[in-house]
Amino acid sequence: MDYFLLILGFLLLIGGIIGSVLPALPGPPVSWLGILCLSFVEGMEISSLALWGSLVVTVVISVLDYVIPAQGTKRFGGSTYGVWGTNIGLVLGLITPIPLGFIIGPFLGALIGELLYDSRDISRALKAAIGSFIGFLASTFLKVVFGLVLLIWGIVLLVQKFSAAVLI
Repeated sequence: MDYFLLILGFLLLIGGIIGSVLPALPGPPVSWLGILCLSFVEGMEISSLALWGSLVVTVVISVLDYVIPAQGTKRFGGSTYGVWGTNIGLVLGLITPIPLGFIIGPFLGALIGELLYDSRDISRALKAAIGSFIGFLASTFLKVVFGLVLLIWGIVLLVQKFSAAVLI
């Protein structure tokens, strides 16, 4: 059972990193499930405080994944129309079968939202859409880094487990 949980844990950790880039998988929660699996492996010492703390960080990052692109729109001069357009575009981009819809959706959503707000100011609408795209990139970077941290944590636990077994 330990080997099954060990393999499943590392597959989930790797899947979480992949899911941080691809929209089909929720990257941080999948990575956290990998750490949870590893916590049940005998010899993998993970405190409940570390598990709960990493769960809180996972939830925060998952929420920020939706907030950061909208804030990027707002910081680049977008209105509430652009922020709503970003959020709607992100959801539509995730569920439509368009290649890279999760990237195109927030950009187009912000652009369309800003054009609905003021159709004469195309440069401001483009600026807000670029802010949405930069926010998306920042959000993706945050998820990938978190996934890598959890993967490294899992590798350290694995090394500790097997180095302890060799010493015995």
